[in-house]
Amino acid sequence: MSEIRLVGTAHVSSESVDEVRREVEAFAPDIVAVELDPGRYHALKYGVEEPEIADILKSGNLSQLLVQWALGYVQRRIGMDVGVEPGAEMKAACEAAEERGIRVGLIDRDIRITLQRFWSSMTILEKLRMGGALALSVLQIGGGGGEGIDIESLKQQDVITAALEEFRRFSPNGARALIDERDAYLAHQLIVLSRSHERVLAVIGAGHVAGITRYLADPSTLPPLEELTRTVKPFPWLKVIEVGVAAVFVGILTLIAFSGVGAGVLLWALIYWVLLHGVLTAVFTLLAGGHPLSALTGFAVSWLTAIHPLLAAGWFSAIVEAKIRKPRKGDVKRLLEAADFAELRRNPLFKVVFVAALANVGSTLGTVAYFAFLFPALGIDPSVLLGQGAENIWRLIAGAG
Repeated sequence: MSEIRLVGTAHVSSESVDEVRREVEAFAPDIVAVELDPGRYHALKYGVEEPEIADILKSGNLSQLLVQWALGYVQRRIGMDVGVEPGAEMKAACEAAEERGIRVGLIDRDIRITLQRFWSSMTILEKLRMGGALALSVLQIGGGGGEGIDIESLKQQDVITAALEEFRRFSPNGARALIDERDAYLAHQLIVLSRSHERVLAVIGAGHVAGITRYLADPSTLPPLEELTRTVKPFPWLKVIEVGVAAVFVGILTLIAFSGVGAGVLLWALIYWVLLHGVLTAVFTLLAGGHPLSALTGFAVSWLTAIHPLLAAGWFSAIVEAKIRKPRKGDVKRLLEAADFAELRRNPLFKVVFVAALANVGSTLGTVAYFAFLFPALGIDPSVLLGQGAENIWRLIAGAG
């Protein structure tokens, strides 16, 4: 009967590196299974292959890129504080196995699938919470808040349990994709390896130990592997909201037009829409460190992108910013290695991504401000104006019938 031994590690722990080497020596496994997929294994061993800048911009997933960077930044900064490169224990496991002629098994789910399911499964509120928490973590750790962290305490079961429970309260859908599904996927792979190897040593993050142990004790509870690897297609809430905003905007203009208050009021309703979106988009573009031409571009297009579900003001501002800043391939590596936010702000690629994100924030705030302040700015009672417009439209339809 095969034996599977789990080694739970902290991903930025020097002690974990030493522990992994000791376990490989003592257990003498037939195979060392590591919590890596082929892409991350290649990156850990040979370095990261930088994507084309054009591909990053064309993807449109600039907000996801910011979240991915922030996750990596927090882990990297903690690793710097304790003098350990993130993933060093996985690299040590691979090296120790290769030195002894032991096969290495890559048992983690493809990182692209994990990130897609992680991001797509979260609600809008969860994404906002995640973004806020990561921003706070970046500022705290970047400002020295990571000093004095006891990394080894992160492997203690009560600490792990408390951290996972907090993550589930914070983002239950994200926790399911990032932790629970991967527990199941890793357990599937270990069971497969155990059928052809007598002694399997699994080097995994400490947070996965409990879940994998439960699945190995009762494999019948494992969800089908196909369910863990397919692409998630979430309900397009954002598109629905954008279409709803466009419909409300057009509806308001239509009711104003038929209310009999005159063309002047209708013209001011249009002007407010253009100005609120344009000014806020431009201001947030400049706050991101964007070029004035990028801000001007955001000002020019924001009124239209706010009612078009397939467009975003940030994309246009980012395209102009990219032409002016001219980010290059090396900027991706420098972005990943940035020591603090000030260094990030000097990175042309980060500036492009940051401009895109904040320009979209400005445009969104423009929509909120428009619906909140339109009628007070016009000095008109909305119930009277809209009611009169609806009544006049009804009379027109009834008369035509």
